Amino acid sequence: MDDLKKKARQDRSKINMHEEHEVRYWTKHLKVTKEELQSVVEKVGNSAATVRKELAIS
Repeated sequence: MDDLKKKARQDRSKINMHEEHEVRYWTKHLKVTKEELQSVVEKVGNSAATVRKELAIS
C-alpha cells in the first residue's frame, strides 16, 4: 500500500499493476487495454522498456 505522506517521484521504469493510477497512465501511454497490459506484464515482467519492446513485436 502506498504511504500517502511520502512525496517521492514515481518510477516510470516499472509498471505497477497494483496501482490503479499507474495502470491508467500506462494503458493510455501505450494505447492498450488493461487486460493487454496485464498479459504482457505477466509474460515479460514489469520493466516498462521490456513491455514496450514486447508490444512492438506483437
